[in-house]
Amino acid sequence: MKQKKIKPELAYYLVGFADGEGSFNVSIRKRPDHTMKWQIVLTFNVSQSESYILSQFKKHLGCGRIVQRKKDGLYMYVVDNPKSLQEKVIPFFKKYKFLSQKKKYNFSIFCQIANLVFSKEHLNKESFMKVIDLREKLNEGKGRKRKYNKEDLQEIFKENPQRLHAKPRIFRPEK
Repeated sequence: MKQKKIKPELAYYLVGFADGEGSFNVSIRKRPDHTMKWQIVLTFNVSQSESYILSQFKKHLGCGRIVQRKKDGLYMYVVDNPKSLQEKVIPFFKKYKFLSQKKKYNFSIFCQIANLVFSKEHLNKESFMKVIDLREKLNEGKGRKRKYNKEDLQEIFKENPQRLHAKPRIFRPEK
């Protein structure tokens, strides 16, 4: 899909803003209806106390939504639609590059994970664990919260030695 025409000075302003206030995230959610019983959710967001700048992201990227947190009134521009991330957000940040090394690094990891998800490779155990390994490197440092860490997910995928030669179980939803 063709990127909306944007003045380079505005594009670089938005990239600079995202460099300081934006974040690329990969969440893992339990989903018994999914092949791996887990869902990988990719998200790009930018937070700010006023919504105008965030509305510029929405307008020029042509996707996402702006939400306001009730507890402190903080506004967030959020894109979690896989197609929007693949066709709009990632190409935008590949064209108008970040300056900070940390954001370049995190964006690179996010893109690697996104490629595994977009190509559906994450639907096998090895690639799913590769996503988990890459995710551990994403946004390292203070403030990072994970509901499920690498050890939790590795434990789930361990082979049961009593089932090594058994036929695979077929998931049947409860009635």
